[in-house]
Amino acid sequence: MKKYRLAALIGAAALFLSALSGCGQPSSGLPPESSPAQGDAPQVTDMGGDLLAKIRAKGEIVVALEGTWAPWGYHDESGALVGYDVEVAQAVAAKLGVEPAFVEGEWSALLAGLEAGRYDIMVNGVEIDDGRREKYDFSVPYAYNRTAVIVRADDDSIQSMEDLEGKNTANTLSSTYAILAESYGAAVTPVDDFIQTIELLTSWRIDATLNADVSYYDYLAQHPDAPIKIACFDPAATQVAIPMFKGEDSDALRSAINQALAELAQDGTLTELSMKYFGRDISKAQ
Repeated sequence: MKKYRLAALIGAAALFLSALSGCGQPSSGLPPESSPAQGDAPQVTDMGGDLLAKIRAKGEIVVALEGTWAPWGYHDESGALVGYDVEVAQAVAAKLGVEPAFVEGEWSALLAGLEAGRYDIMVNGVEIDDGRREKYDFSVPYAYNRTAVIVRADDDSIQSMEDLEGKNTANTLSSTYAILAESYGAAVTPVDDFIQTIELLTSWRIDATLNADVSYYDYLAQHPDAPIKIACFDPAATQVAIPMFKGEDSDALRSAINQALAELAQDGTLTELSMKYFGRDISKAQ
């Protein structure tokens, strides 16, 4: 009887240890803010060693973007993910010989995920600045933005960037637009996307918002009766590039992406995509 009781205890202990082991396995999916636009969660590249080699070995590059910022990256009426950045990412991936796996999320979460190595690259109209250079490696620019100060159509209180002093604006936190507004003395309300900033603006809850002029023109094309206008422009154009994990492991990946962008510029692809989504060529510095 004691032998049977001992065997039963040993068996129960083994089952218990097995259950503990199963509970300790990490989830195979990405964190909630990194859910992909379609299908299963993509496999993120191990950030140790040559990232390009690993991306090519798995045949897929994980591309982070918001998916809510027309015409850069958004969902059309059918629900498909489209936009300038979407097609740029697809064209770059094709040059690398891999497929793009798009992951959508909020701006700050995407940047944090890129720094942590949860994504391979971010293609989301990301502008280069000194602070970001410290955290990410950047490709060569593939687009150039003019930053517009957008106000209500009946508001003439802002005529220059200096007039932002003491005004209330709205932008996604850590964006270059928020940083620029604060540098001129504006108080910035955090928002999730461009649509929300316009809603705050037209409901008199903020005085202005800063964004790419092409985003303004695209919004106005979709909403021709919107009571908004451009008050002024920041005098300096900004460079839009592809950020990636910072370090020597990214050297080959950055070089390959730079070569891909150079070829896409030379063969006219970037110009064609610019005209398609913006109505003008933003791929060249004006």
